[in-house]
Amino acid sequence: MQVTIINMRKNVLVICGSPRRNSTNENLINAIADLFSDVLNIKIFQRLADIPHFNPDLDTDDPPDAVADFRMQLHEVDGILICTPEYAMGVPGTLKNAIDWTVSSMEFSHKPVALITASLAGHKGHLSLMETLKVIEADIPDSSRLLISFAKTKIGDNKIINVETLAQVIKLIDSLMLTIGNKTKRRFKANKETNEISSR
Repeated sequence: MQVTIINMRKNVLVICGSPRRNSTNENLINAIADLFSDVLNIKIFQRLADIPHFNPDLDTDDPPDAVADFRMQLHEVDGILICTPEYAMGVPGTLKNAIDWTVSSMEFSHKPVALITASLAGHKGHLSLMETLKVIEADIPDSSRLLISFAKTKIGDNKIINVETLAQVIKLIDSLMLTIGNKTKRRFKANKETNEISSR
């Protein structure tokens, strides 16, 4: 039974930090979805631009509709993949704003997460977002973090066209799947122990 649970196709919500159609990051997401279609059920969150500016007065158990939808989708999946460019040496505003809405509700807390920053440079934006993910307690080991600089030369037409980058992406997704699997095993063990205690 335990092996069956671990080997199930995993549900992953992908958040794209670029709202532009046919962006480099969208192409990257499509490439990943195609490469891992046999083991991952990938869903792209489509309402990032609909999420209103963060307002603590609205940060309640009954938030704006787009926020409630975002929180629910985060809660329901096994893991989260963020693919984002760097904007002005930082995190894109729409992406950071969406994450701000989850600080109090804690959807990212202990959730398996992988981060790919695909941009021209990307170093500062990547580090900034990593600090945020650490603060909100995302489960993101070093092997689930990837910076792809000069991304347009390595990604195109829904494919990863650079061999080294392809190997790095495969390694990152393998890491995300391992993190999800480890969490599944921990949950299974905890449930088993709870059932044993209850049956005494």
